[in-house]
Amino acid sequence: MSQSTEVRTGGCLCGQIRYEARGEPLNQGHCYREDCRKSSGSGFIPFMGYAASAVTFSGETRRHACKAANGNDAVRNFCPACGGLVFGGIVGVHEQDTIYAGSLDDPSTFQPAMAIFTRCAPAWAAIPP
Repeated sequence: MSQSTEVRTGGCLCGQIRYEARGEPLNQGHCYREDCRKSSGSGFIPFMGYAASAVTFSGETRRHACKAANGNDAVRNFCPACGGLVFGGIVGVHEQDTIYAGSLDDPSTFQPAMAIFTRCAPAWAAIPP
């Protein structure tokens, strides 16, 4: 069995936070839940889920947590200098980290395959097929 060696890189607007994600994402898509919409400032947040062991982060982040639909905390990491939203989860604690596709250096590598919480989507937000 061969494993992909693709590496996706990204970070915040000012470059203080950087990451490398190795291999293929476990999942990728759009989330239309209210807290995701509000944190992104858009109709949805584009995400890519990776096993925590496949991602390395550098730079200091600030975190914001709010209650997720399942009652757990949804934790988002952003840059304290530029405010750029970069990833979700707590490094070293969760089994999966979620990279926000808008922070990719090459956004063409994002291939959304799911749309979640579509019932929460505003009428003007496009939902992919």
